[in-house]
Amino acid sequence: MSDRPEGRTLILMVDDDRKLCRLVSTYLEPLGFSVTAVHSGPEGVERATAADAPWHAVILDVMLPGFDGFEVLRRIRQRSTVPVLMLTARGDETDRIVGLEVGADDYLPKTFSTRELLARLRAVLRRSAAQSAPTAAMPPAEIVVGPLRVNLEARSAVLDASPLALTPVEFDLLASLAKARGRVKSREALLDECRDRNYEVFDRSIDVHISSLRRKLGDDAREPRYIRTVRSAGYMMVGPE
Repeated sequence: MSDRPEGRTLILMVDDDRKLCRLVSTYLEPLGFSVTAVHSGPEGVERATAADAPWHAVILDVMLPGFDGFEVLRRIRQRSTVPVLMLTARGDETDRIVGLEVGADDYLPKTFSTRELLARLRAVLRRSAAQSAPTAAMPPAEIVVGPLRVNLEARSAVLDASPLALTPVEFDLLASLAKARGRVKSREALLDECRDRNYEVFDRSIDVHISSLRRKLGDDAREPRYIRTVRSAGYMMVGPE
């Protein structure tokens, strides 16, 4: 079997109990996993830390020929952050603490149910995915469009150094358009954003609020400096030349 089967979660199991490896593989394979087993400490380190290692997680025994699982884990952690679930007959508190301090993501004694193994494996995979996910960029506290400044935190807007007296709906429409500057916002999208704040806003009233907002901006729908109507699509914030 290829180490990279399409769409499957790839698990490296390092355990000298071949019967247990077959059991775990038989249980996990129908659930979308692909399990590759090796049976010694040195081989486990080699496969886990290879330059093209494809593993989503490693299941690691402690009692291994060559060197023990703690040493395997130390060497893996020198080169990789792959999630490691330690699975061993040595389940006393001291061994669990050592394993976790060396860098294990979880520790499961071998008197386990396959359902618990699956649950713990999925948990370490979720944590790993959350840690590796890119952090969403924080929106700026203030958006500047020419002489227009929209302060999202203070919920205020200033045009040519003069504060704008905006209703809550008008401010939300302005902020939504400013954040999406250069992209069309449909009436439905604008309506949904206003509804999120429980305003009494209905479909065609979006046009009325936009018209009022334009007046306060000194904008002209025929020659817009800030808010352009995109026919059959919605509205778009543009910047003054």
